[in-house]
Amino acid sequence: MTVKYEACMIFSVAGGDESVAELKEKFAALIAENGTVENVDDWGKRKLAYLIDDEAEGYYVFTTFESAPEFPAELERVAGITEGVLRIMTTKK
Repeated sequence: MTVKYEACMIFSVAGGDESVAELKEKFAALIAENGTVENVDDWGKRKLAYLIDDEAEGYYVFTTFESAPEFPAELERVAGITEGVLRIMTTKK
């Protein structure tokens, strides 16, 4: 059984465009391995509402996907230990 989810990821822009591209690729591959990607909405660099880790800007990516119910917890676990990820929020659609 698969369930639809949306993941909002905010990446640090402190490492430059190259590090953002690597993070986008890493998480796109992780989601594709464990589910079906329906849509990727790349918002780009935006000003944050408040400082996160002393950073005022972040790179926003929204991904809509279908996966097993266990996968979002793993996605958030991996994001939590990955350098350069400021925030992630996964919601069931």
